[in-house]
Amino acid sequence: MTPVVTMTALSAVSCAAAVAVFGTGVGVEILFGMLGPLVATTATWVAADRTYARKPERLTALLIAAFGAKLVFFGAYVTLAIAGLKLRPVPFVVSFTCYFIGLYSIEALWLRRLFAS
Repeated sequence: MTPVVTMTALSAVSCAAAVAVFGTGVGVEILFGMLGPLVATTATWVAADRTYARKPERLTALLIAAFGAKLVFFGAYVTLAIAGLKLRPVPFVVSFTCYFIGLYSIEALWLRRLFAS
């Protein structure tokens, strides 16, 4: 579970640092911008790690299905955050984008490491 702990710890520390730098006025937007990508990447990692350990040949199918599920999840998540929770769009989208790119980059590196083993 090292990747999950790593992604969660890095996200928590960077979220706290961003709130310290930009102020508590955007803290909720930064937090929610982090949570969606963190949930998606950790869930994908856990499923991929378990699938690779049991049946590596099924990993591609799993990742394709996860991609489709994440399309729906992120669409609903962003809609809920902006329209439902009334978060300010600019700080939320900036935070969401940064965490999305960062966490998926970390996940890609961990997947590369998994395949190399």
